[in-house]
Amino acid sequence: MYSYILLLHVLAATVWTGGHLVLALTVLPRALAARDPAILLAFESGYERIGMPALLIQAASGLWMAHAMLPDVSAWFSMAGPPAMLILFKLALLTATVLLAIDARLRIIPRLSDKTLPVMARRIRVVTVLSVLFVVVGVSFRGGLI
Repeated sequence: MYSYILLLHVLAATVWTGGHLVLALTVLPRALAARDPAILLAFESGYERIGMPALLIQAASGLWMAHAMLPDVSAWFSMAGPPAMLILFKLALLTATVLLAIDARLRIIPRLSDKTLPVMARRIRVVTVLSVLFVVVGVSFRGGLI
């Protein structure tokens, strides 16, 4: 069962991280150059239909795998050993991602204009870095990158 959950997790991470890399490296520069938030909104409307479910799948499958690795949830916050530290780092990345997504969805996107485009650009860049860090930390469970 663990292998299937891991596969689902990796597929969702591919959608989430890949989508944000495309957004940050191709769509965002085009929108900034044209000073046209409609370019971002067009991408966002299509991507959100697969991106948000991918994030939810990652969160659920990640929590399941963390529980399988360390069944005592209090151990996740103990910093006692590499698995606990990596789980805590993933939880911190998830918290930051969710807070930024809520902020963007409720505060920035409804008022998105050519003047607020740089604010949205910063959020996109930060979430993209966070998504890449999710991958790095995830690989570290097996590969020891961190």
